[in-house]
Amino acid sequence: MAPPKRKTTGRVTPKGTRPGQASVVHESHSPSNVASSSRYTPPNPRDMTESPRWVPVLMMVLIVVAVAMILMRYLVWTDSNLPVVIGLGFLLAGLYVATKWK
Repeated sequence: MAPPKRKTTGRVTPKGTRPGQASVVHESHSPSNVASSSRYTPPNPRDMTESPRWVPVLMMVLIVVAVAMILMRYLVWTDSNLPVVIGLGFLLAGLYVATKWK
């Protein structure tokens, strides 16, 4: 069974005003009234916002080696699935390094 609905009075204007009366707008917060925080937050150092140059290079090398290993399974080693497993390992390593790239 659904809970009973709330009964509202139907009032649209604030209590104590009349329909023909102009409403007064109260400014609750303006940017000049807001106090600045007293807690100091130091800026992020540059080395924290950018990854070192070797991160994207390592990512691309790992992905290229992964693709090469998987292709080698079909071109050179047709009797073994080990190159596919190694290639997938390199691919996962490349994707992991990609998550560290900022």
